Amino acid sequence: MEGLYDVIILGGGPAGLSAGLYAGRSRLKTLLIEKGAPGGQIALSADVENYPGQVLDGETGFTLSARMAEQCARFGVERVTDTIRAVQLDGAEKRLTGGKGEYRARTLIIATGASPRPIGCENEKEFVGRGVSYCATCDGAFFRGLEVCVAGGGDSAVEEAIFLTRFARQVTVIHRRDTLRAAKSIQERAFANPKIRFLWDSVVARVDGNEAVEAVTVRNVRTGETTVLRAPEEDGMMGLFGFVGYLPNTELFAGKLELENGYIRTDGDMRTEVPGVFAAGDVRVKSVRQVVTAASDGAIAAIQAERFISDSL
Repeated sequence: MEGLYDVIILGGGPAGLSAGLYAGRSRLKTLLIEKGAPGGQIALSADVENYPGQVLDGETGFTLSARMAEQCARFGVERVTDTIRAVQLDGAEKRLTGGKGEYRARTLIIATGASPRPIGCENEKEFVGRGVSYCATCDGAFFRGLEVCVAGGGDSAVEEAIFLTRFARQVTVIHRRDTLRAAKSIQERAFANPKIRFLWDSVVARVDGNEAVEAVTVRNVRTGETTVLRAPEEDGMMGLFGFVGYLPNTELFAGKLELENGYIRTDGDMRTEVPGVFAAGDVRVKSVRQVVTAASDGAIAAIQAERFISDSL
């Protein structure tokens, strides 16, 4: 992991892996830095049904991202697991400092993605890991035979609610509007599932319990009326899963790049205002955040990085 790389890709989700594939095929000396397992948020998804060319039966976010990572390795992309603590973007060399050392490259592609947004209810932090979760794939099995609530109404929320019915006795979807924002095909599956019920025009106000979540207080946004959903006494606990959006992972770049609501601004070629620095995927300002658009961003960023290097020689 020594020397000067042509491209460093920060982040191992679909955008970063796609960028790695295109950079590797261009014979660029490429390093992909990730802080965990490859795949990012998509690796936690139990089902993937909208990525072109996917395996039709049994495709998960983990299997899709694993194949992407294999493609990168096939074209010589180096990978390291590290947490980057500081970045220097000015000048001909971009420098990243992590727990394992310093990394240098002619260009940088930022694909750090986004993390789940907190639900925003009272006592939420106190019960994270004790009934409050943001990952159905990670924690769904802990609620086998119990009742759970899901906050949110988009694709992720409804898809994860459907997934949770594999374990939970009942799943209550709590949505602040009177209609879901999820794709129609996903809605149809949810409405047809007898284990799922819906609380419309509602938000989670607070969670309570002793060792684990035992009650979820829901407030109707139209009437102000509150309802307390309690775990049956024989269960002793219940779950609350939050899928109310994401927060971009851009803390490293505050004051170094132009941000809009925390997201990195780019042009259509993924270029930031700093020469040689590109951003791709959920971390950048965009209207659609899907696996397919993240992969597209990564491909464009890598192609533009190769052109930047060629023009600089």
